[in-house]
Amino acid sequence: MTSSQRRILIVAILSSFVAFLDGSIINVALPAISRELGGGLALQQWVVDGYLLSLGALILVAGSLSDTFGRVRVLRVGLILFGLTSLACGFAPTGVFLVVARLLQGVAAALLVPSSLALITANFTGVPQGKAIGIWTGWTGVAGIAGPLLGGLLVDSYSWRLVFFINVIPIALTLVLLRRVAEPSRPADGARVDVIGAVLAVVGLGGPVFALIEQGRFGWGSPVVFLPLTIGLVAFAAFIWWEARAPHPMMPLGLFRVRNFAVGNLATVGIYAALNLGFFLFALYLQEVGGFSATLAGLAGIPATVMMLLFATLFGTLAGKYGPRLFMTVGPFVAGSGFLLLLTAVPPVDFWLHVLPGIVLVGLGLSITVAPLTSAVLGSIHPGQAGIGSAINNAVARVAGLVAIAMTGTIVGSALDVAGYQRAMVVVAALMFAGGIISWLGIRTVVARPDVAAPALGEAV
Repeated sequence: MTSSQRRILIVAILSSFVAFLDGSIINVALPAISRELGGGLALQQWVVDGYLLSLGALILVAGSLSDTFGRVRVLRVGLILFGLTSLACGFAPTGVFLVVARLLQGVAAALLVPSSLALITANFTGVPQGKAIGIWTGWTGVAGIAGPLLGGLLVDSYSWRLVFFINVIPIALTLVLLRRVAEPSRPADGARVDVIGAVLAVVGLGGPVFALIEQGRFGWGSPVVFLPLTIGLVAFAAFIWWEARAPHPMMPLGLFRVRNFAVGNLATVGIYAALNLGFFLFALYLQEVGGFSATLAGLAGIPATVMMLLFATLFGTLAGKYGPRLFMTVGPFVAGSGFLLLLTAVPPVDFWLHVLPGIVLVGLGLSITVAPLTSAVLGSIHPGQAGIGSAINNAVARVAGLVAIAMTGTIVGSALDVAGYQRAMVVVAALMFAGGIISWLGIRTVVARPDVAAPALGEAV
């Protein structure tokens, strides 16, 4: 790895780190936010899903912007906006203000993830690309899992508001490093942003999510619920129709004709729905039912973080050599088994007996899965489409988590208890297993070689 590639990798990691960190650090702060601002479970869901909604809906537009105007330029704008919206979240005086600020923060995060990952795919090829993606995956995975620990420490030592203010530090560092990163490709000429597609995506996702969260309060028969649900479903169908006909679609449907891209994204639905729902409820359950402090609830995820640090790069490298299919099959089954072990966490919860074994398995399963999954999806398409390709995969992951968390009330009921938690863990495990089965049946192995450029990897069907 050259010094330039090393700098690019650090920038990519730091840029994505803050986006993933803010998606998970909030989990252990939710009880404290609810105590100060009110709102109960519905506010807790909206604080998480508001971020995921705008991130999932607009990350596709951001991917197009990345390919059109340049990765570095879009990344810089995203970092500045993320810093400003983080400050707005930290100063939020009411629950509604916080949800709106989280929606805007998700917009900024949408600019970060595809551009940072596209920097890697544009500067690494073959086996080195698999290793670089493994390193990126390991550290961004650490952000997602270690977030609750950092959040717990900040909440218990000062205030939940500090979980947003802390973002300013890595953002400032990344902006400094970004000044020495050259733009890897020239902006495309004549490309346009798919505004109609973006609007349809926001309505198509927002309507059903609103209905799923608020149905516990109003009921499925209420117009407050079924009208947004109906409008959202119609808008989502219109979004698919428009994307097939738009001159500059934000989600080029032709990419799904590449087998590994299509199957990899389908597997992503199950895996990331399980991951988001599992860690969201686990952090809440340990505090609200298990009696853990925010810090102790965050500490419970440390074993998974350690597993990601130890093994993510290894499995990313192995997937680059031997293909992703086996890893994408075994990993979800290991992680799903870990979530099933967490069924034993019944009060009084013993960390060493009820939490540690399951969390270790979850971390190992994620280490086996995530880097090969990313490599399978992005290694199957042309590097020139890396921005939109990574955006689609990240959008699928965020939308899967968005919908899964929105269904929390349907799965656990109006209040989280032991029975509801156990039902949720069974659902989480089933989603993980589904991701593994889909991978085994659908992924085709294409072994990367150092002398083969990334475009050749997209030939497998």
